Amino acid sequence: MTTRTKRKTITFLRPFLLNDVGRTLPAGEYEVLTDEELIEGLSFPVYRRVSTMIIVPAPPPRTTSIELLAIDPRELQAALNRDAAIQEPQEGSGASLVPEP
Repeated sequence: MTTRTKRKTITFLRPFLLNDVGRTLPAGEYEVLTDEELIEGLSFPVYRRVSTMIIVPAPPPRTTSIELLAIDPRELQAALNRDAAIQEPQEGSGASLVPEP
């Protein structure tokens, strides 16, 4: 199977919690990696998501380390929505990280 990895940087303006991480993460920029595999046999290229991961700072006392953790992309989108709801609405906001099925 052919696979590809997409990278996206997301920004949280406030601390947030993801159940898959199990702790509150500080506000800031985070890199999200999405692995997708090609669905073969179609007349046009179609990819399906097989995993979503986030790079986060390791818990104390390892302040210079990072972790790559598998997460539920719907939970990440919900956390982004909560963070955006607290902010003033901005022109062009509302982009979705999770594609519609």
